[in-house]
Amino acid sequence: MSLHRWGGGPETALLLHCTLAQGGAWAGVARHLRDRFTMIAPDLLSHGKGPRHDPARDFHDQATEEAAKHLPDRPTHLIGHSFGATLALRLALEHPAQVKSLTMIEPVLFCAANGPGRRAHDAQIAGVPAALAKGDTPAAARIFLDLWGSESFDAMPAALQAYITDRIWIPEACDAALSLDTARILPRLSQIAVPTLLLRGAMSPPVMSEVTSRLARDVPGARVDILPDAGHMAPITHPRATAAAITRAL
Repeated sequence: MSLHRWGGGPETALLLHCTLAQGGAWAGVARHLRDRFTMIAPDLLSHGKGPRHDPARDFHDQATEEAAKHLPDRPTHLIGHSFGATLALRLALEHPAQVKSLTMIEPVLFCAANGPGRRAHDAQIAGVPAALAKGDTPAAARIFLDLWGSESFDAMPAALQAYITDRIWIPEACDAALSLDTARILPRLSQIAVPTLLLRGAMSPPVMSEVTSRLARDVPGARVDILPDAGHMAPITHPRATAAAITRAL
């Protein structure tokens, strides 16, 4: 199944998951939103059973186009986490008539940050492309998950380790759009014209505070909410608190 569905509420919501996950990762959050929303969560490009990436194309561009295929005909609530939050942002910019609200949970739009948090992130994540260049996908996964995951790579079941190592190239494939803004997202932030929630975990890497601050400044009327005990993977580790923050904002 490449499209996951929950709820029967009167409003529709499109949920976009983080890198290295799949649409079913939203099950916990969806359980707490099922009375309000009718929700769909696709497996994104090269994730789960989603469509495969065309290596001749920019990954983030193609992922955005594929996600747009799931937008309903009527305005819908967009809810994205991490990589999925950056796709949700692009959808709100490029398909404004089909968007009712925008919720970005820890959007990894690193080009929005330029302080010590960004520099620390860049230093920490530099080992991923170095490990990939050597063909050491488990080492790349360990570095990436030490920074962004909710559990260590070595503690995961073998099947999940294989799923992640098969896709650990994806963060690097997104780097041009997310770190260099080749998608020209930042200059367009003032065009967002729907209610916007920026949700982050207090325990996340400092770069996320920098990203959130920039987006809150440049997206008109954006609201910021912080989950005090959560980190980057809040939708999975703190689904009830994540859903409650979304409900408050809407």
